[in-house]
Amino acid sequence: MLLLLQLLWLVQELTAESPWGLPVVADDPTSLAKVVMAELADLKLENKPWPGGTHSLHYHYLALSEPGPGLPQFLAVGYVDDQPFIHYDSHVDRATPQAPWMAAVDAQYWETEAQKQRAWAKVQQVETWTVMGYHNHSRGMHSTQRMFGCEIQEDGRTSSFWQFGFDGQDHLSLDLETLSWVSAKPVAVQTKRWWETERCYAEYDKAYLEGLCLTSLRRYLELGSQSLTRKEPPTVQVTRHTADDGGITLRCWAWGFYPQDISLSWWLGEEELVQETEYVEIRPSGDGTYQTWTAVRVPARMENGYICHVRHSSLNHTLTVAWEAPSHQWITSAVVLSLFTIFTITFLLVAGILIFIKQCSPDGEEPHNSQSPVIIEAAQLLC
Repeated sequence: MLLLLQLLWLVQELTAESPWGLPVVADDPTSLAKVVMAELADLKLENKPWPGGTHSLHYHYLALSEPGPGLPQFLAVGYVDDQPFIHYDSHVDRATPQAPWMAAVDAQYWETEAQKQRAWAKVQQVETWTVMGYHNHSRGMHSTQRMFGCEIQEDGRTSSFWQFGFDGQDHLSLDLETLSWVSAKPVAVQTKRWWETERCYAEYDKAYLEGLCLTSLRRYLELGSQSLTRKEPPTVQVTRHTADDGGITLRCWAWGFYPQDISLSWWLGEEELVQETEYVEIRPSGDGTYQTWTAVRVPARMENGYICHVRHSSLNHTLTVAWEAPSHQWITSAVVLSLFTIFTITFLLVAGILIFIKQCSPDGEEPHNSQSPVIIEAAQLLC
């Protein structure tokens, strides 16, 4: 209750909106929650599919109790489809665009966002020091992390999440179905009890995540439609790897694709190899596209029977890729190149030895008078 009241008071000092961008109703959190939930009911009617696959809006907040030199006390970054689009830190004290398609947004938007983040910075500082007390910390640099967001799938279904961490470890999460706080460790129970003193705090988060978050995501997708709703097909390659024990692994690589959602699977004939397949998470490539791979162990000399199936929204069919053994022409070229390299190195080595022996022979040229006695003595010892 105290946390929510403080949050509302701080925001009222700055603007007529809460940090979420929701209207403030006097000082009564219960009235606020009722208004918000009513708006949520209307916003849900707007939910509809969005072209171009699954899209998400995530925010990551970081607060430090005692930041070191040059470090901000509060940092906030917003992501659309895992690509940063907004950044705020308390050291600079302004919100700045992180994506080209956000550069055209007017100055009022950035000032409003900065006001919201200033309010969150003060709230999360209170949370940081309170949770530090629960951990018996009275000083030193500690941190809290708040992560929340929503997602729209291509078929129109939506999902949301809300998580809170302390010193990089999971602390609390919000169950949006039961509106209850879930503690990740025993010490987090104290924070859970603190936030459960006022149920509308959870309702407030739910209202944003299932309402205004989705509305904001659609607005950002409209702003960055050329970039965020584009489709880039994956480049796919299968490689072969031999383990120390002699086992053979085939790895199916896919990179350079957008949007993020992709399906890679291994098949042997008409059978999909689910249990035998190793999967890794999809990762950003750093250039606005994504990459991933999946692997399967196969018997020796049976590689050609295993096929990698790739499905992506940029493809109008399932792409099938098998491992291709290196051609004999490539092997011949590699052998010739290796032999030429060995011959060249051997020739240069022999030539160097002959020159060295000639210089050190009694009939050879005497050392130059300008050389020091140490160098002359060293040369004589070597010869």
